[in-house]
Amino acid sequence: MEYIVTTVDETYKIGELIGSLVNPGDIICLIGDLGTGKTHLTKGIAKGLDIKDNITSPTFTIVNEYTGRLKLYHFDVYRVNDPDEIEAIGFDEYIFSDGVSVIEWANYIEEIIPPNKLTITIEKLPELCDNYRKISIEYSDKRYDYVKEIIL
Repeated sequence: MEYIVTTVDETYKIGELIGSLVNPGDIICLIGDLGTGKTHLTKGIAKGLDIKDNITSPTFTIVNEYTGRLKLYHFDVYRVNDPDEIEAIGFDEYIFSDGVSVIEWANYIEEIIPPNKLTITIEKLPELCDNYRKISIEYSDKRYDYVKEIIL
């Protein structure tokens, strides 16, 4: 599935819809260049999980934890040089828990992420306009069929 968004609010809204539908143990992998909107999408997911905290990118801490309807584990692995680094912080305990894991820059550690995941790729579309983004959503596990409910 692909969506073209033209504002941060539209990106946020897609995240909010996903957050309202996620289940315990879901893993959401975010892929995209700097400035594409990965953290804005995560903020929307947090809102959909009824999280009231201010969501910030855990660039230097690797993971931030938030509590709402479900726990949210927000990873930013941009600065991870080796998958062993992330395993050392207890990565498996987070992603195999009853919380929801959102992993920014997931392509950096794809070899340690389980195959049952929701992958969201965000791309800039400067040929259309500087603010336009294409959000592509892919999954192979039927437990992510809820994504079909996302309508802009």
